[in-house]
Amino acid sequence: MDAYDGGSNARHGPDGPGPAPNGPGPAPNGPTAPGGPAEPGVPTPSVGLAEPSPPAGPNPPAGPNPPAELNPPAGHRAGIGALSLRYQIGVALALAVVAVVACAHLGMTFLHVAPPNTVTREHGKAVDDWIYPEFEQNWKLFAPNPLQQNISIQVRAEVRDGEGGTLTTGWYDLSAEDGRAIDGNLLPSHTQQNELRRAWDFFLATHDGENRPVGLRGSLSESYLRRIVVLRLGRDDAVRAATGGGGAIERVQVRSRTSNVPPPKWSREKVSTTPAYRELPWWPVPSDEAGGGVR
Repeated sequence: MDAYDGGSNARHGPDGPGPAPNGPGPAPNGPTAPGGPAEPGVPTPSVGLAEPSPPAGPNPPAGPNPPAELNPPAGHRAGIGALSLRYQIGVALALAVVAVVACAHLGMTFLHVAPPNTVTREHGKAVDDWIYPEFEQNWKLFAPNPLQQNISIQVRAEVRDGEGGTLTTGWYDLSAEDGRAIDGNLLPSHTQQNELRRAWDFFLATHDGENRPVGLRGSLSESYLRRIVVLRLGRDDAVRAATGGGGAIERVQVRSRTSNVPPPKWSREKVSTTPAYRELPWWPVPSDEAGGGVR
């Protein structure tokens, strides 16, 4: 048997006492049996006992929901790709039409402002039909020989007063009125800057030196210029004061006053500063325009 087996026949080491007669002997040297008093200075081992778990604290507060994935799912499509095939074809056709029209417009504009060439001599009418009147270009600012003249548009009118008589007004300088409205104005209107000037350029481009219309646009330019001056006269306080406020405009006459811009003092160039006038014939004003505008 093993020396550590219990019982009366167990062998003990040389230092161990023998079994006591008729009674239990003293406990052998070693750890105290479970449940017995512990020997001083010797820690009591825990035999088969689990370590106590720490007390559970309060549940941590629930945090915000985790952010959703930034990348869309693999099967998700955005933009035109999200449309059905029928709508994709429609969008593609629309973009193609816009691109063709834009390219055609840029080409027509280039041919219009370019110097005369083989294409414009062959298809000049088609280019003009596309450009005029909505897309007309004026590149005089960038021309190698810009305008060196001051041109002012003046008008006078025959007005029927309230007593049946006719009164001829003096000349009104409409360009000077536009100039006074623009001077010092940080944001002048388009009409103050260009309406009257462009109307006069339109008239000159469609009439010869004898003020006779050239082509079908000649009568259109006359009507356009006449309506502008009648509207201006209808708003003019001097005209209303001369007719007592109750007269109607029967005829108008337009003229231009052109004078050369004097050269700088250091220049040796000599130009005449005497103004030149170009008077147009009297134009009768239709009844729907006589009151100062079209009704």
